[in-house]
Amino acid sequence: MGYYDDQDYQGRYKPQNSRKGGFFWASLAGAVIGALMVIFSIPLLSNLDVLPYKIEPNNQSAVIEQPQDKNEDITAKKTVSIDVTTQITDAVDKAGDAVVGITNIQESTSFWGQAQESGGTGSGVVYKKAGDKAYIVTNHHVVADASELEVSLSDGTKIPAKLLGSDIWTDLAVLEVPAEQIKVVAEFGNSEKLKPGEPVIAIGNPLGLTFSGSVTQGIISGLERAIPVDVNQDGTPDWQAEVLQTDAAINPGNSGGALINIEGQVIGINSMKIAQSAVEGIGLSIPINYAAPIIDDLEKTGEVKRPFMGVELASVNEISAYHQQNTLKLPKEVNFGVAIRAVEPNSPADKAGMKELDVIIEMDGEEIRDVVDLRKHLYNKKKVGDDMQVKYYRNGKLQETTMKLGGETL
Repeated sequence: MGYYDDQDYQGRYKPQNSRKGGFFWASLAGAVIGALMVIFSIPLLSNLDVLPYKIEPNNQSAVIEQPQDKNEDITAKKTVSIDVTTQITDAVDKAGDAVVGITNIQESTSFWGQAQESGGTGSGVVYKKAGDKAYIVTNHHVVADASELEVSLSDGTKIPAKLLGSDIWTDLAVLEVPAEQIKVVAEFGNSEKLKPGEPVIAIGNPLGLTFSGSVTQGIISGLERAIPVDVNQDGTPDWQAEVLQTDAAINPGNSGGALINIEGQVIGINSMKIAQSAVEGIGLSIPINYAAPIIDDLEKTGEVKRPFMGVELASVNEISAYHQQNTLKLPKEVNFGVAIRAVEPNSPADKAGMKELDVIIEMDGEEIRDVVDLRKHLYNKKKVGDDMQVKYYRNGKLQETTMKLGGETL
């Protein structure tokens, strides 16, 4: 029985071994034949007229060309034409060429004698063309102490410029150039109609003429900002500039350039920026409605005539408490006002009876707390020849007088 079983075991598995070997050889033969078919089919496939092409994203057109020779490289040619026009590009096209570069040339003395060198560069705006002359507005600090001035036009042409007048208080100046090569004149807008958030564009020459015609975009961040200005660099504010605030980038060299609205109209003359490590995006521009009468005066007369009192002044808050009480003899509750340090003979103040050590606290019913307040009232609200009511303390007693303002070139 066991022998039978053994024979049965061998008989059962011998046929399966035979079929396994047949499958192996059949698979091997199939693989060889498949490989040979691939090898011989490649040349045939390479001669087929396949027309590949590639369409890249945002293609506006794709031109497919049929090669004449089958061996010729097959390429896809595309023609793309983009013409972007927006309100911003239109505004820049309108006003851009009216913004010019200004080089301040100063004389210097060295061992080798006198020489000329650049005292700095800034920007300006061509605002008028009349006859054979054209007129450019810029900042006072751009042209200060210049022995010569040179204007660079948008096409790189350089022409000499003549300074007609400059005003330190408003930081404005007007230049005159030959009109022959001036092609574009800027249009003034209305800065009184500006709104916070309104888009604006600054055009100028940041960091010099290398970046001439640079354009930056922003918004009106604030209106009627009052910025203290130290005119004589003594560490004490002498004036408060009324300016527009914008976050459009304004860098050194942009001074005197244009701040324009979306219509391409000049609504401000770029003047300064707050440059502190913790501050970003605060540029300041002189409103064009405020600048326009100053520009007109400088163009026509070379000077700005403002009302004057004929006094030398000091803010009470800068005077020690001892001198407030013992020298000025002010009441204890009065710690503000403007002390008169000197009175010019025959001046409006002298004729009104004012004297040294008088302390002005009110003009035309408006409280005057310091010298800046006094100048703002005098320069912004009064004209030459106007009468002005003045309240002041003398020896601790409140008095009042009427002063007829004179005119003086400042």
